[in-house]
Amino acid sequence: MNDRSLLAGAADMVFAGSPLDRCEVLRRDPDALAAAAQQANARVLHLCKGDPEVDENGLIWHAIDPSSPEHTDMIFLGKLDGQPLFARPSGPSEQHIPARAAAMQMPHRDAAIYGQAKSFLDWHYRHPHCARCGGRTEMAAGGAKRICSACEAEHFPRVDPVVIMLAQHEDKVLLGRQASWPPGVWSALAGFVEPAETLEEACARELQEEAGVSVDIAATRYIFCQPWPFPSSIMVGLVAPALSDELSVDTQELEAARWFSRDDVRAMLAGTHPHAALPPSIAIARRLAELWAEDKI
Repeated sequence: MNDRSLLAGAADMVFAGSPLDRCEVLRRDPDALAAAAQQANARVLHLCKGDPEVDENGLIWHAIDPSSPEHTDMIFLGKLDGQPLFARPSGPSEQHIPARAAAMQMPHRDAAIYGQAKSFLDWHYRHPHCARCGGRTEMAAGGAKRICSACEAEHFPRVDPVVIMLAQHEDKVLLGRQASWPPGVWSALAGFVEPAETLEEACARELQEEAGVSVDIAATRYIFCQPWPFPSSIMVGLVAPALSDELSVDTQELEAARWFSRDDVRAMLAGTHPHAALPPSIAIARRLAELWAEDKI
């Protein structure tokens, strides 16, 4: 079983499936990269604190004025059918809309490109200094790395792995909620993978810590994953068989956790459950719930 067969006929995973050629060889040549930015068909995205400009057709792309100093902080995203595409931070405009709302309405291709742009720009914003010596860092390779101006250490954008999992017991699935979420919203439990830990071990640890649930690590299964640019994670979807349905909820982490039947989850997906709902369609948690409700995982 793999993600391709599981998702056959389903909507594409949001933020995944980018159509861009990231042009690794081109990035190594500063002159060639500068020439690409000067092509007549080159375009740039303007992101305001991570929020994109969007209209009824999707992302709004701007022509590039290479002589303008505001374009010195552009990152190179790659090429789409030979067209060079860039992104840069900008001030607000009337067409900037919140990131999650934008992702729910833009075409799938645009969401994947936007996810890349947001993650890269956020990383550059948060890493102006070298982690080794504290010196100033400068962008290089079209934004694929930063180099310290003092000790010449190279720094690369990080991606944080997060396990997000459905614990199953008999014909029930475990969901939890945080107090900060909208009323009635429940989701799969999730947590960051720690150093020297496998994905399966992280899954088991998080379920034990947050809900007191023990699972069979050897029987834990990978389903699929999703890039998640908030700010830059890879959400790894897993399913784990629980050894019992006893719960001991850590209320520092969760407001509540409970077992839901397959009929419950189906009603939540349909929007007909009297007091429970699932995350929106952009979230991998909802896709996991859909597959579980269809008895596919």
